[in-house]
Amino acid sequence: MRRLLIAGLMVSAAGSAAAETVSIRVHYAIPTIWAETQKALEAAFEARHPGIDIVLDGPAESYAEGVQRLLREAVAGTLPDVAYVGLNRWRILEARGLTQPLDGFLGDRAAAAEAGYTGALLSLGQYKGVQHALATSASTLVMYVNPDLVARAGGSMEDFPTTWDGVIALAARIDALGDDIDGIWIDRHDWRFQSLLGSFGGRPMNEDETDITFDDEAGIAAATLYRRFAQEAGMKSYGDDQARQAYPAGTLGIMLESSSLLARFQKAAGSRFEVTVRKLPIAASDPSRVYFPTGGSAIVMLTDDPAKQKAAWEYMRFVTGPEGAKIIVENTGYAPTNALVLKDESYLGAFYAANPQAKVAHEQVAEHAGPWYAYPGAEGVAVTDLIAAALVEITEGADPETRIKALAETLRERLGMKR
Repeated sequence: MRRLLIAGLMVSAAGSAAAETVSIRVHYAIPTIWAETQKALEAAFEARHPGIDIVLDGPAESYAEGVQRLLREAVAGTLPDVAYVGLNRWRILEARGLTQPLDGFLGDRAAAAEAGYTGALLSLGQYKGVQHALATSASTLVMYVNPDLVARAGGSMEDFPTTWDGVIALAARIDALGDDIDGIWIDRHDWRFQSLLGSFGGRPMNEDETDITFDDEAGIAAATLYRRFAQEAGMKSYGDDQARQAYPAGTLGIMLESSSLLARFQKAAGSRFEVTVRKLPIAASDPSRVYFPTGGSAIVMLTDDPAKQKAAWEYMRFVTGPEGAKIIVENTGYAPTNALVLKDESYLGAFYAANPQAKVAHEQVAEHAGPWYAYPGAEGVAVTDLIAAALVEITEGADPETRIKALAETLRERLGMKR
């Protein structure tokens, strides 16, 4: 009888524990980057929160596919509790009323900042003053530099220019080294243009997204850089695949590209030269206006069940906190989205000691991360092709001011914006 009583109590206790366990379904995308990282986050979180069970959905192949899947699940009533989505795509879910505001969970913003959620990082998930998402990985445009070519051109990494004028002058000297050497390259692409625009303190649209604003002084200055890169520094018109081969091959001096490609370039360059990263120049008279549109991912809460929300927030706080950020950085190479890991060496001190170039790129994210503006409406994605085409024309000699102002008017018409 005693054994039966003990056995019964054990079964009862196990049943009670199981009943208290909350399961949280998690959606993510891009398994080639995130599959192992998600497993590591799951294991680390559950070790600290035994009452919460993380259930990973089968991953989507891309962020675009993932958002479409989530929209279908919303119609079917089978949404997961939380989801990782592209930083430029969570607004699609917000526009349909699917995301749960996080302000009540974050609480006091001063306390949030002390916990590593800087204003710049929080801005990546805000819309109209409401926090809908938290960034989980980030990348910004940086300058990849070949120090050997810089030295051959009479420069040095210790005295590397911090202005666009200086960068262009150095690139011109590198370009003059020979027909097989190119000085500088940047893709004609909306994200890159927004990055140059942010350097001058500009924005693509106003705050309520009712008008285009890149046809101002900052936008014209950013567009002019494309023409100057070509005319003054000899920038060639090849595409990103060719550029991503030319830089690690040692034939391109300065490449403006995503910070997420650092490990790839280091591996491809091998022992040819030391891949070196420099932050973008700050061209705005007011540095607080500078922002660099940030690629990467964010996490959103989709469940409206109070019990699940509490558990979901614990998970979200973990993966966006310093412990989660450490796992993400070490496994993906993306920049952290919690500033504490850059200040407290107990988290990533060893990683940054072995990867000093990564720290340079990651500091820029913490200092100047900003939203990657997505143009609103049904034509929002299509107009980015118009932006790219205009940048090609400017690179090939079109007047930047005339072309940018005409582009802005075209976008206003396509997007249904009235002045």
